[in-house]
Amino acid sequence: MVVKSRVLRSAANGELHSPVTPEEKPKRSKVAAPGGKSAKAAAPEGDAEQPSPSPMRRTSARIIKLKAEKELLVRQRVELLDEPGSRSKRKKTNSQVKSKRNTPNVKDEVREDKGEVVEDKAVVVPVSKDVTKFEDGDASKPMEVCAPEKRTGDDAGPGNMVEKSDHVKVKETLRLFNKYYLHFVQEEEKRCKKAEVAQKAPKQSKSKKKAPVEDTKNKSKRPDLKAISKMLETNEILNHEKRIGNVPAGINIGHRFYSRAEMVAVGFHSHWLNGIDYMGLSYSKMYSNYSFPLAVAIVLSGMYEDDLDNAEDVIYTGQGGQNLTGNKRQIRDQKMERGNLALKNCIEQGVPVRVVRGHESATSYCGKLYTYDGLYKVIQYWAEKGISGFTVFKFRLRRIEGQSLLTTNQVQFIYGRVPKSVSEIRGLVCEDIAGGQEDIPIPATNLVDDPPVAPIGFTYCKFIKVARGVKLPPNANGCDCKESCITSRTCSCAKLNGSDFPYVQRDGGRLIEAKDVVYECGPNCGCGVGCVNRTSQRGIKYRLEVFRTPKKGWAVRSWDFIPSGAPVCEYTGILARTEDLDHVSENNYIFDIDCLQTIRGIGGREVPCKIPYMNCS
Repeated sequence: MVVKSRVLRSAANGELHSPVTPEEKPKRSKVAAPGGKSAKAAAPEGDAEQPSPSPMRRTSARIIKLKAEKELLVRQRVELLDEPGSRSKRKKTNSQVKSKRNTPNVKDEVREDKGEVVEDKAVVVPVSKDVTKFEDGDASKPMEVCAPEKRTGDDAGPGNMVEKSDHVKVKETLRLFNKYYLHFVQEEEKRCKKAEVAQKAPKQSKSKKKAPVEDTKNKSKRPDLKAISKMLETNEILNHEKRIGNVPAGINIGHRFYSRAEMVAVGFHSHWLNGIDYMGLSYSKMYSNYSFPLAVAIVLSGMYEDDLDNAEDVIYTGQGGQNLTGNKRQIRDQKMERGNLALKNCIEQGVPVRVVRGHESATSYCGKLYTYDGLYKVIQYWAEKGISGFTVFKFRLRRIEGQSLLTTNQVQFIYGRVPKSVSEIRGLVCEDIAGGQEDIPIPATNLVDDPPVAPIGFTYCKFIKVARGVKLPPNANGCDCKESCITSRTCSCAKLNGSDFPYVQRDGGRLIEAKDVVYECGPNCGCGVGCVNRTSQRGIKYRLEVFRTPKKGWAVRSWDFIPSGAPVCEYTGILARTEDLDHVSENNYIFDIDCLQTIRGIGGREVPCKIPYMNCS
């Protein structure tokens, strides 16, 4: 059995990061403070000469901040409980918090034109036509500006002091979607393995009574749609109400979605198949000055043969009449209804729509990558005979000026144009900092220094080395599985992970949800290297590059998209005792491991892998 607590995983947006995230519980694993300063160095001068009973642990600034915030929160809660009538206040606050969770998108409406603020949570102020019409150069003005709720009185308790930003809400929602998605992927993998085992089992004699066979014909093979259904049932969809114009901050121009289901999860586009998302007649009470339906978002993904995309100017084919289950060609005339009527109404009422472009991507599980490219005005529509000979509606859209530059072409270049060889990289100073120890070379580039120099002062180390005087405990007994761990009910390693495997095989192995500690199969286990519970032991799978930054030293970036939960690499170096490293002057890359009573520090300063550079990535 191998305990994995230092496997780096990627976020939902593909950024490299450590498993210690702000959303998780504060872990006991600590990172040395940057700049070679330990926690002792941060003490006031007056306390510097006071003897301490034991050496202080090195702790990162983030951990110190979390502890301070937690202590402040506890003190405020104690003060609140000591006040007279605090019990009734606490009950009232809890009931209010519960009601807020059941009522999504309850926000104060702010009218920019007159500056009036309506704080009644149940009231929505419709915006007048004169204000909401977008002209060129007005893209920075949203259709409606929503301010966070003002907390006063009993509602302003310590538990409600910190309001999450919109970016954090989007990130958490996408992380939750990926958790549900991978959970249903695991269920599908179990079902497939069960069917394979049943086929390989010896056939029973005809005289014996056959066991009932499970019907698998109606089983869904779309775990992403199951994840969306789960979030809809539990009311965990973000921005549940549709909005005209830009959605709240958190989804800016250039935001990438790795499936249509992700757009549904954050409330950006409410359907996983239809190209046009629109507001129906049910919104007429909320927006009394508009005629419905009204389109709010469209997806350009190349499904319609008559589409024409020139970036700033788009000719979009209406919906309907397409053979969705066959060759995707037009098989009947389109009608002026639903999404088509919604786009037509946008012309007459000057309502812009959000435009998302999709293009082929081998790195996405759905085969496409979707990018938000901003607001467009629908300026014209007409009907004509399409390529297949059927009547289709065409809509001309023009991008509103004053927005950020289009990013779709940049995304295509980053993910589609990969250097054919390492020598093509600009600023190359080292072809492989690993010296051939990894299956994939890790080049280093420097476009900052003149003359450019390569990383110096270290020796690359693929495996952990043990310092003198450190005695490792013997390897624990492993599981009795053969070739590969299949059944979590019988695998002893799976039981340590909560009676199930922490990984799925999808995309080369992904962690279903973040954990403090992951128990992997080790050298004494009966399974082989292909076991799903050895995912992080298979080496580097993604092409990484170490590059020089202007102000933060060396950093790491990936040439490939890294899906959420995918192991990137391990932190390796010299394994030593904490007391032997307390007086090391340069401790920037020393992790203090306090996990399962195993207190040993791993130093990656002189003998590192590629991980130390990720603190600036």
